[in-house]
Amino acid sequence: MDFGIRGKVAVVTGGATGIGHAIARTFHEEGATVVINGRTQSKLDAACAAIGPDAHGVVADLRTAEGASALASFAARFGSVDFLVNNIGVFDVCDFFEVTDEQWMDYFQHNVMTAVRISRIVLKDMLARNSGAVCFISSEAAIRSIGNMTPYSVTKTAILGLSRSLAELTRGTDVRVTSYMPGTTATESVEGYFEGLAREQGRPVEACLADFYKTVQPSNLVQRLIDPAMHGRGVVQLMTNTAMNGVCHRADGGTIRAIFG
Repeated sequence: MDFGIRGKVAVVTGGATGIGHAIARTFHEEGATVVINGRTQSKLDAACAAIGPDAHGVVADLRTAEGASALASFAARFGSVDFLVNNIGVFDVCDFFEVTDEQWMDYFQHNVMTAVRISRIVLKDMLARNSGAVCFISSEAAIRSIGNMTPYSVTKTAILGLSRSLAELTRGTDVRVTSYMPGTTATESVEGYFEGLAREQGRPVEACLADFYKTVQPSNLVQRLIDPAMHGRGVVQLMTNTAMNGVCHRADGGTIRAIFG
């Protein structure tokens, strides 16, 4: 399928690894010029080499206004930004009673404010041009709140609210804002978590995953980690569908029992 994005510019924050990398790769495969950011140039260079010749990386920490400006300025070298994917996020298993105020603020800086800062710049320009699409990467944890990942769940819920609020600003325009809610995915960080759990328990990773789906996600219909490439396709499809605005696309393997959304 031709998504009509050849020659357009797509910015994917945190696109050097995981779901962001898969999204950046899909945009590039469809002919877009891709811009990613991170905090280590060598990792960005390696990621861009893996994505393809029209992928470009810039060191820009979106936890600061200066970082957001640096990313926006760098992307502008290649033309107006047609697609912005707010993908940056961190997670950890934690005890709610042990999480400090400073750690809470760090979660909001990573998972929410990075998206706020770059969207403030890019979405404003899209509205002025009356063209463009923004997508916020949330998580199934936004709906299926997780007790041992409270800061992550709360910030991913906030992303859904942010996305819908900004979509309201696009009323009557050709600009769209959506969100995407992936389930547990075979990213480097998730696979590392299960590998660590397996070492700790002295069992194979496969056994830990089987227990995870039996006890933690019994409602999951696919009963396996999702291939990040599937999210790459899903996000590009969502962002290029002009009928999709103000919505959240759920890609959680059926974990959340719902007939809507």
